[in-house]
Amino acid sequence: MTKTLHLTVEERIDDRGDIARIRLSGNDLPEFSAGAHLDLYLPDVDLWRQYSICSDPAETGFYEIGVLKDPNSRGGSTAVHRLASIGATFEVEGPRNHFPLEETAEKTVLLGGGIGVTPMIAMAKRLHALGKDFVLHYCTRSKDRTAFFDELTSAPLADRVVFHFDDQDEAQRLDLNRDLPAPSAKTHLYVCGPQGFMDWVISTAEAAGHASANVHREYFSADVDLTGDSFEVEARASGITVTIGPDDTIAKVLAAQGVKIEVKCEEGVCGTCVTDVLEGDIDHRDQFLTDEEREDGDQICVCCSRGRGKLVLDI
Repeated sequence: MTKTLHLTVEERIDDRGDIARIRLSGNDLPEFSAGAHLDLYLPDVDLWRQYSICSDPAETGFYEIGVLKDPNSRGGSTAVHRLASIGATFEVEGPRNHFPLEETAEKTVLLGGGIGVTPMIAMAKRLHALGKDFVLHYCTRSKDRTAFFDELTSAPLADRVVFHFDDQDEAQRLDLNRDLPAPSAKTHLYVCGPQGFMDWVISTAEAAGHASANVHREYFSADVDLTGDSFEVEARASGITVTIGPDDTIAKVLAAQGVKIEVKCEEGVCGTCVTDVLEGDIDHRDQFLTDEEREDGDQICVCCSRGRGKLVLDI
């Protein structure tokens, strides 16, 4: 079971692009690997939200996260910006890593869009320490909205970072036909950012011949349709069967019957609510499970995915 931590805001830098860089410290911090995230509980809005760790995995005294103040979010990011003053304490779970780095790759390409660069920074630091061949492509709207710019341009790995700004000339923008290497079993790509950016990178890379298993992705949010036809869910171990209505979710209906499944993101991106399926046809709506895991048909994200007909869950 993941340990609950109580971490204190040691430092805060309000960086370009409405991004707060927050350093969290505490006693005996668990080690983390590049690509890991923390779950922060925000009591005044009663939400859990996930933030990638961008500090060096070799650093054991603190975790650093970057949080974009997004006025279109459901309140999590604005709550962090409001609450994260020096000395403030957060209830935190983790670190967890659903976006691990393949350290044996011969070549690694990191592609970060906006705040999606945060896990890439930790990966770049780790790859640099290992002496690996890698490049970090960092895409933003403009230079004056590019958080971490000063750190990255002065870091020992600065020559491995390529910036792409939407408001500058076409030649310096990300060109996947030019900037992606040839497909190879030993070449791995990592992408994180807005959904449209990620979908473009993933589809282009796979169309160019990169194996899906070598194109690693982590969505920090997703547009998800939670609605659909009614269906039944049997929670076999609990001995109950419920009907999930057109506007219900499995998690919410089961919780109302006393069968509680931990849910955090509610968008199918964090993996917290993944539940084993014993029988049934799953209508996957999440962005967390891989294509291979979906084909296996034995796991579901109950915060958003649905069933085609009756589902039997192992809970």
